[in-house]
Amino acid sequence: MTLTAGYDIGGAHLKVALVEAGRVVDVRQIVCLLWRGLDHLDAALAEALAFTVPATRQAVTMTGELADVFPDRYTGVARIVERTRAALGGDCRFYMGPHGFGSADDALAHHGDVASANFLASATLAAREQRDGLLIDMGSTTTDIIPFKAGAVIARGLSDGERLRTGELVYTGLTRTPVMAVTTRGLFQGHWQTLARDAFATMADVRRVLGDLPADVDQHATSDGRGKSVEESRARLARCFGRDALPGEDADWSASAAMIAEEQLFSLINGCQQVLRGAGLPDDARVVTAGIGTEVAAGVAAHLGREVVTFGALVTAPPDVALWATRCAPAVAVALLLGEV
Repeated sequence: MTLTAGYDIGGAHLKVALVEAGRVVDVRQIVCLLWRGLDHLDAALAEALAFTVPATRQAVTMTGELADVFPDRYTGVARIVERTRAALGGDCRFYMGPHGFGSADDALAHHGDVASANFLASATLAAREQRDGLLIDMGSTTTDIIPFKAGAVIARGLSDGERLRTGELVYTGLTRTPVMAVTTRGLFQGHWQTLARDAFATMADVRRVLGDLPADVDQHATSDGRGKSVEESRARLARCFGRDALPGEDADWSASAAMIAEEQLFSLINGCQQVLRGAGLPDDARVVTAGIGTEVAAGVAAHLGREVVTFGALVTAPPDVALWATRCAPAVAVALLLGEV
């Protein structure tokens, strides 16, 4: 049987899926600090190849072209295509959104359609499996909110700039987003105060303080380079308030963290409401949740009064890989879509 590998190349992670005869058999997430140099992409691809080497077909999508290492999006696409083709072989196929899959040369000719098109792969697959609905894919850095109707994606934007305008892209994520990018005010011991506008803490710290961060999703260093214990996360959060963690009680910082997490949730709800206003979805259309923040996305769906299905369940991934199939939806999607070509 044909084994297809799907690669989603981001600025922080490389996500990889293996699909055989339409069935997801393995999914992994690999750290890829692309903003620090292309050697990090080379290393991540080499690690991925250790388990994708049996694959006879390779499907690639990306968002990493936005990394700081590149001067513009075209250069980002070109360099990623170049390095990926060198690592995977000349027959790898690149996802070009509305144009389907193409060669490396095709990808360069349609670089605007290749750039940050991973959301469209996931939404296309979701639309095929569930004709009407809303995909909410919350990753480490950003959240995609994509409507689909009558089996077709009805997103109003394709580029990042367009999607930021339409609400279909909310630049906030489960772990890497700095607290200062979520809110400029916080609650401590019952009093509101302005927060320090510096990158002292991230949403990973907030979620560790709350005790609801999955242990295996935060693969990056902390803001201060120290550890990831609750105590260390509490200390980083306290700096956002211009304070030390003591003399505050644990309950004080939990309340502060809960308020910040709620502010982030509201930003996602607002994005969904903006998207839904013009989508005309049926009232019973379900939300498809994806990304490492799938549980947060489910909370958004609850606020919207809509039922939830995870991406892994939607593509009937086996129980042992269903969670990571949900977390790495675009890699799974491009592998499944190429497998049908």
